[in-house]
Amino acid sequence: MTTSTDQAPADEAARADAHLAVHLLRLGDDALVLGQRLCRWITRAPTIEEDMALSNIALDLIGHARTLLALSGEADGTGRTEDEFAFTRSDREFTNALLTELPCGDFAVTVARQLVYAHYAVLYYEALADRADLRLAAFGERAAKEVAFHRTHADNWALRLGLGTPESARRMQRGLEQVWPYAAELFDEDEVTRHVVAAGTAPSPAPLHPVWQRRVGEVVTRAGLTVPTPRWRAGGGRAGLHTEEFGPLIADMQSVHRQFPGGRW
Repeated sequence: MTTSTDQAPADEAARADAHLAVHLLRLGDDALVLGQRLCRWITRAPTIEEDMALSNIALDLIGHARTLLALSGEADGTGRTEDEFAFTRSDREFTNALLTELPCGDFAVTVARQLVYAHYAVLYYEALADRADLRLAAFGERAAKEVAFHRTHADNWALRLGLGTPESARRMQRGLEQVWPYAAELFDEDEVTRHVVAAGTAPSPAPLHPVWQRRVGEVVTRAGLTVPTPRWRAGGGRAGLHTEEFGPLIADMQSVHRQFPGGRW
């Protein structure tokens, strides 16, 4: 016989798992969608070397997504796999930050987005590596090392474009101004975030924002560019509200699965 005293801790644990599942889903969606976006540069990058570099970054991100989505399926009790999360949800069910789904634009826009995201990801995964959950801590430690290379790649290209020709500097500045309004959403807190932080299962992104601003600002300044001051900020991605370019991105990503449901290779 289960008493009300026994039921309360069980209910609390279930709520904690549900909030953690949503949080991990968001992180996984960020990595998955950005990885899919970067795949658009394959055979289109400025050099063959950049084809390889961006492909490898995309593979890292998709690898992060696989782990995070699988952990989300375990936490919510459904046992859904990373493939089910990636290929069977509608666009409104994706919870990625809007930054990650922006079209690639020209190469400078992609560099600006990578600069914004990679600096955030390093900070967040380093904080995740300090969690008590050994699986999340191990993932955070590994992912932080991998996105540190992505950060270095973005830093180097921001400097190269900013200190290059007047045209490359103009494009890099324009890229920063285009992506900057989308950066703040990465650091937002809501009910889900507050619950996982209170439970100690995941860190809060909000305290990381000042460090992120300083580090990215240093790169931008070294590149001879100006840190943008946006007049607006994007939001809604965590609630499933996306840009008009998101539908085609998801349709492309899911096309093979939809043509051959249950197919095996």
